[in-house]
Amino acid sequence: MKRLLSRLAVALAVAAGTASLAQQAQAQSEPTIKLGYAKCAHCTPLVLVPEYAKGAKVEAIGFNTGNDVLTALISKSIDVAQVTYLHYATALDKGFDVVAISGQVEGGSQIVVQNDLAVKENDWDGLKALIAKYKADGKPFRVAASRGNAQDIHMRGAFAKHGIDVNKDVQFINIPNPSDHIQALRRGEVELICTVEPFATQIVQANAAKLFAYPYDQAAGNLTNLMLTRSDVVAANPKGLQATVKAIVDIDNKIAADKPLWVSVITKVTGLDKAIAEGAINNLVPDYKMYRKEAVAIATMMKDLKYITNDVSAQVEKNMDYQFLEAATGKPKADLGY
Repeated sequence: MKRLLSRLAVALAVAAGTASLAQQAQAQSEPTIKLGYAKCAHCTPLVLVPEYAKGAKVEAIGFNTGNDVLTALISKSIDVAQVTYLHYATALDKGFDVVAISGQVEGGSQIVVQNDLAVKENDWDGLKALIAKYKADGKPFRVAASRGNAQDIHMRGAFAKHGIDVNKDVQFINIPNPSDHIQALRRGEVELICTVEPFATQIVQANAAKLFAYPYDQAAGNLTNLMLTRSDVVAANPKGLQATVKAIVDIDNKIAADKPLWVSVITKVTGLDKAIAEGAINNLVPDYKMYRKEAVAIATMMKDLKYITNDVSAQVEKNMDYQFLEAATGKPKADLGY
């Protein structure tokens, strides 16, 4: 009996060792992806990608701004970047190697103005008159955004549509980190800011400024987030990219149905309270599609606004790779924004 038990123990040990080696081999064979995201309300669900990604090991890394994320992608510090359609066109304008592979979340932009300004919500004629009065009085009407983010182009597009010239009628101030926007308003450094959720909701709930408009009535619409990679990653690590895009699709479907989960992620990543997070998601739309025609329209608007110097329309279309979305959803690209 002792000899039988001894043999059984040895057999179990060998089996356990074999299983452990198999698990280690599987872990080592899994592709790895470094994913960068900005710390905004619509970006924060990407912290869930490591949990949702099946068949790949994903590391999610937070950055203060989309510009920082794009820089990390271009420098090959990360493999996948959550940025915006504006970053996409800007990168192509500069000749960088970027490939769009999915959407993520849209919306999240809000124009707020100082509480004491005599202008009502969505009263663009009133805003134009106020700007004209500032000019007549020899005072700059100062507007701010985080240059290079979606809110910047949303604001510029809305201004242009309503006859406000950002280069002549107002003074633009770049405040890179959106978390600094509330203090700029409180210190009276600007009259107007186009900012991003959840900081926009924080500003309004804290009575640091009042809502003027949601700037979606322009060529960019409410399009915001876009997931980018590089052509070398597409060639070398398609399985890792596939797992990442599938995770993004699954997370978008999950947060669309489970708002408390989204709220908890926002509060965890940003440190802001629950009421702010709950208000922020009312201005956000989970959407993994990539909108080709609208992306071209955004690039055209950016050139018209002299935000980029070249016509990158052809590159915008060419560098949108739908293969990962098609595989993740089982849908043709015609149903995915193409």
